[in-house]
Amino acid sequence: MRALRLHEIGGPQNLRVDDVAVPPAGDGEVLVRVRAAALNHRDVFITQGLYPRIRMPVTLGSDGAGEVAALGSVVSGLAEGDEVVIDPMLAWGDDPRVWNAATATILGMPRDGTFAQYAVVPVDNVHRKPPALSMEEAAAIPLAGLTAYRALFTRGALQPGETVLITGVGGGVQTFVLLFAKWAGAHAIVTSSSDEKLERARALGADLAINYAANADWPKLLRSTGPVDLIVDSSGGDTLRKALDVVRPGGRIVIYGGTVGEASIKMFPLFWKHVSILGTSMGSPQDFAAMLRLFDDGLRPAIDRVFALDDGVDAFERLAAAHQFGKVVLTIE
Repeated sequence: MRALRLHEIGGPQNLRVDDVAVPPAGDGEVLVRVRAAALNHRDVFITQGLYPRIRMPVTLGSDGAGEVAALGSVVSGLAEGDEVVIDPMLAWGDDPRVWNAATATILGMPRDGTFAQYAVVPVDNVHRKPPALSMEEAAAIPLAGLTAYRALFTRGALQPGETVLITGVGGGVQTFVLLFAKWAGAHAIVTSSSDEKLERARALGADLAINYAANADWPKLLRSTGPVDLIVDSSGGDTLRKALDVVRPGGRIVIYGGTVGEASIKMFPLFWKHVSILGTSMGSPQDFAAMLRLFDDGLRPAIDRVFALDDGVDAFERLAAAHQFGKVVLTIE
């Protein structure tokens, strides 16, 4: 089979398409013929060496959709040819509140991932594809959709009618946060330094879109528009500090990343306003199943651009440059 594999740290230019053996499906596993796969920043970070315990060569890719090609023993409920989507969170553990740090991993390193014609995954990580979605749309969902669902609902406890602030809209997770928030009946505010991304966010239902580069005192603007109940952030840094200024007393801030860097925050608004700061990463099997059901109600993911597997380096470079709005997807012939 053909697979996009990383052979050396130093960036996406060290990826190449190799011919490798099709992996066998063992006990309790499913061999999936991957038709489409999507990129995540995790994939880019691995090529740059910004991830622990990297081994090479490795087939990257956490997100994928396709058909069941073969079933290992002790597998039931699926048949060859079934259209499926893959949950990339492996061995979460028994506690839905937090993953088991000793066992949990993410598909696509160290275990070979979805940027290949075939991928082997545990049967518990294989779900039927929402029938209304194309393979490309289904492949765009898993990691980002799971992270967004847990951040917004499991950890953030968003309720209909509440106001949610989504900082740095445009990436895969934050576009899903916006989609899910509007589905849940929330008032959604987004920020970005790109007017183009803000316009696309408005088209997805954002009620207020703020260019934080052009509005240095955007927290003051937000305080004048009404209370913010929940903030979902992956930036950290100065963004998190400003988030404390705008969240209402008793509000919540959910953090799933730190792309800007470490944050120095003021203590007074944290304790004086009884703010809850909640960390989250990925999601449990229960989160994934609940998230996937949302797409039975007509939701569709935001796809930025679709590339062929042979153009995988170009896809990585687009994501690394942060030019995308939504998910960057690979088709795998």
